[in-house]
Amino acid sequence: MPEKLFFHICGFLLYVVLQFEIILPTWESRIPSGRRFFYGYYMITIYDIAEATGYSAPTVSKVLNGTGSLSEETRERILKKAKELGYEPNITARTLTTKKSNLIGVIYDDTGMNMGFSHPLFSPVLTRFREKIEAAGYDLIFLSRHFNMSYYSHANFRLIDGVIIINPATNTPDDFAEFIKNDLPRVSTNSVFDGICTVITENEQGGYEAAEYLVNHGHKKIGYISGPVDGISTAPAERFKGFKSALEKHQLFDESLYEISEGWDKESGAQAFVRLIKRRKDITALFVTNDQLAFGIYDYAKKNGIRIPEDISVIGFDDEIASEYLGLTTFRQSTTEIADLAAQMMLDQIEGKQVPPIIRCRPEIVERNSVKTIKSFRLF
Repeated sequence: MPEKLFFHICGFLLYVVLQFEIILPTWESRIPSGRRFFYGYYMITIYDIAEATGYSAPTVSKVLNGTGSLSEETRERILKKAKELGYEPNITARTLTTKKSNLIGVIYDDTGMNMGFSHPLFSPVLTRFREKIEAAGYDLIFLSRHFNMSYYSHANFRLIDGVIIINPATNTPDDFAEFIKNDLPRVSTNSVFDGICTVITENEQGGYEAAEYLVNHGHKKIGYISGPVDGISTAPAERFKGFKSALEKHQLFDESLYEISEGWDKESGAQAFVRLIKRRKDITALFVTNDQLAFGIYDYAKKNGIRIPEDISVIGFDDEIASEYLGLTTFRQSTTEIADLAAQMMLDQIEGKQVPPIIRCRPEIVERNSVKTIKSFRLF
C-alpha cells in the first residue's frame, strides 16, 4: 500500500472514532445528556451545549469556531455555558475537518555539533521564531526521519501548516522536494535550497570583512580554518569565498593557509590548527569559521605557550558567551532579525503571499583584543 494512502486511511479512521456521536446517532441517543464516552472518559459535545442553551448545534458550532454572523448576546451565552460544562474542543477532529492544524514543523538536527539547544545561532533563532509564531496562533512541533519516514511524510502525518528548516541532518534536495512539490509553506534559516525561502546571514560579506580587518592590522600571512564543507550548511563556503576575495584584492591569498576541520567542536579546531601550523609556521593571523573552533585554538595555544594575540591573532564567528570572556574578536549574527523575517515569511506564505527566494542579514563585527597590529610577520 502506498505510504501516502496509508496515512490518509489512518487519518480517516481516527476521524470516525473521534466523531462517533455524529456517525452513530442511534448510539448517541442511548447516552445521557453530557455523557459522551471516549476511552472511558466523559466528553462534553456541542450537542450538550445546544441542549443546555436552547440553540441549535450548528449555531453552537459557529460560536465555538468564531464564524458566522451572530449577535454578541448569543455568543456570550453559548461561550459561558461551554465554560460551565467544561467543554474542551477536539483539536484532532477539527484538524481533520478543516485541514488546518495551526502547527509549524521544525527540522533541527544536532549531528556533528553536539550542542543540543545551546547553539549560538540556532537556539536564539528558534526561541524568537517560536515567540513570533505563537503570537500569530501557531504551535511548533519537531519533525524527524525516524521510523523510516521522510521529513515530508512526518509533516504530512501531522498535517502541519508549514515547516522551518533550522538545521537538517542532510542537505540532499530529494529530502525537501516534496515540500516544494506540494507547495507547503517553508522557510530555511541555515541552508540554501532552490524553491525554499531562505533567511540567512550575509556570510560572504562577513568573510570579506574579516580578511580586510586583519589586513588593515598589518597581517600578510593570514590563514583560514573552515568547518566541515559537507553541504549541510553553506556558511563555510560562503565565508571562505568572501575571505578569499578580499585577500586576492591585496594579492595575499595563499591556498596552503587554508585548512578544513573535521567537526564544529573545540577538539576539531585544535586539530586543524596543529595541521596548519605544522605546514606553515610563518602564519600571523587566523579567521576561523565559528567560535567553537576558535576555542580549540585557544586551548591548544595555552597548553603550548603560544600567546594570543602576541604570537597569533584570531577572529571567530558567532559571538558566543565565552568569546567575551576570552576577549575574542568575532562576528555577531543578527538572530532576532533572522527569526523575525523567517516568521513573517512563513505567515506570508500561509496567507498565500509571494515571498523572495533569499534574504540576507548582515553580521556585525565585535572588536575585542584577539587581534594585534603588526608591521611585519614573526615566527613562533
